[in-house]
Amino acid sequence: MQLIEAQIEEIIDRALAEDLGWGDITTEALISSDQQGIASIVAKEQGILAGIDVAKTVFRRVNPELKMAVLLEDGAKVDSGSIITKVEGKVASILKAERVALNFLQRLSGIASETNRYVKMVEGLPVHIMDTRKTTP
Repeated sequence: MQLIEAQIEEIIDRALAEDLGWGDITTEALISSDQQGIASIVAKEQGILAGIDVAKTVFRRVNPELKMAVLLEDGAKVDSGSIITKVEGKVASILKAERVALNFLQRLSGIASETNRYVKMVEGLPVHIMDTRKTTP
């Protein structure tokens, strides 16, 4: 079953509220509100990418004016150092969104990478890797 967009946005909004709490005090103190910049999201290790659409939604929820250039799509094999995406716009907005976006990318890519490892282990055997009904809130 796929989550509908409103449910995904609700999860993202909760994550942003938890992460930002009363605001991003450091960013607000050190970064001019109109300063523009570009950030790259870079893979820290080899794996399978997952969660690009969720990351895009995180950045959009923080500031719809941020521009995100997706360089690798979900399901892509990534190596350490691979540039996954670039985000351009207000630096303060990028910094406010990046931790939550990275948390989703890391968690979802970790699951995709581990699943891929199991699929390779049983390749050629008369078995299938199936999902479970267990959930993480």
